[in-house]
Amino acid sequence: MRGARKAENKVESVELSIVMPCLNEAATVGTCVQKARTCMDRLAISGEVVVADNGSTDGSQEIARAAGARVVPVAARGYGAALRGGIAAARGRYVIMGDADDSYDFSRLDLFVAKLREGFELVMGNRFRGGIFPGAMPLLHRYLGNPVLSFLGRLFFRTDIGDFHCGLRGFNRAAIERVGLATKGMEFASEMIVKSALAGLRIAEVPTTLAPDGRGRPPHLRTWRDGWRHLRFLLVFSPRWLFLYPGFTFLTAGVALQAILFRGGIHIGAIGLDIHTMLYSAALTIIGVQMVWFAVFAKVYGVAVGILPRDPILEGILEKFTLERGLLIGLGLVAGGITLSVGAIYEWAHASYGEINPRDVMRIAIPSVSMMIAGTEFVLASFFLSILRAEHEN
Repeated sequence: MRGARKAENKVESVELSIVMPCLNEAATVGTCVQKARTCMDRLAISGEVVVADNGSTDGSQEIARAAGARVVPVAARGYGAALRGGIAAARGRYVIMGDADDSYDFSRLDLFVAKLREGFELVMGNRFRGGIFPGAMPLLHRYLGNPVLSFLGRLFFRTDIGDFHCGLRGFNRAAIERVGLATKGMEFASEMIVKSALAGLRIAEVPTTLAPDGRGRPPHLRTWRDGWRHLRFLLVFSPRWLFLYPGFTFLTAGVALQAILFRGGIHIGAIGLDIHTMLYSAALTIIGVQMVWFAVFAKVYGVAVGILPRDPILEGILEKFTLERGLLIGLGLVAGGITLSVGAIYEWAHASYGEINPRDVMRIAIPSVSMMIAGTEFVLASFFLSILRAEHEN
């Protein structure tokens, strides 16, 4: 018992774990471990270096151990899988993670440690503020990929982080474990920020440098594949930008155009808009209705399973939007569409069911069909929303 208590106290006394994912990094992992240990000695930190090995075949494990690291084998392949394995094995209250390719300076972690001790739960490095050495980052990443994805991340999740994809970052281990990181690939970097922002963690950013990869071989990162995986993750976790805003725009534009063209064609300069435009406007309306409903479903489900934060505005709307009210709205739209259709039939009857001007009939038929389809979607969506809410409220 006494020995167990001593071991437990030893684990609790570890303030900082520096975690490095590793896959065939024999040329650089030893240098990274030595720099990390030198930094902790200089700052008088009780810490450890954990190398999360992802199946290296070049002797990286032995080199890391010789340099003073604890090597943790991680069978599941992928950047995110390796880091999750290393973080799970870490003993420190705080964790600083970074690649083992000697592109990040593990000997200068002072700002990360200071911010963590101040109480920030995620501390991001910013390479654009700290300095990017010549040849350290491809031009496509530096001037397009990273700025665009970082901008979208700030826009979608209302965070001030300027460098979403900096691999050098520190965090409070308990706080990050609570947010439930799950991805296995390069999108792990985005997942950590997105879930931390959604969970309301205190986030800070400090300048850091980026040096050229010291391994002398191509990096594991694949520009287009991994860029898409990051973008896909940002969209999946932001139903407002994926569904709601585009859907509401389509719906508004579609309804407005149909209303304008209902009384007759219009000309804008040399361009004439008539029933063909009206038909495409109907398509915009229907797509818009579907996207708005998808946004509601995604948000309700995301909140229920704990991957999205609660939204008081949406909750207030849904409190008043009962199944019965949804059915009434849907059936009202269907009834309106049927009424317009009766009007079109009346026009046809007026012509003794003979030939009539297609423009006159289609000008009535298109909005009537739009209303019937939108009304049917309202009825079905109201039932589905009721089932979804009931399942997670019970």
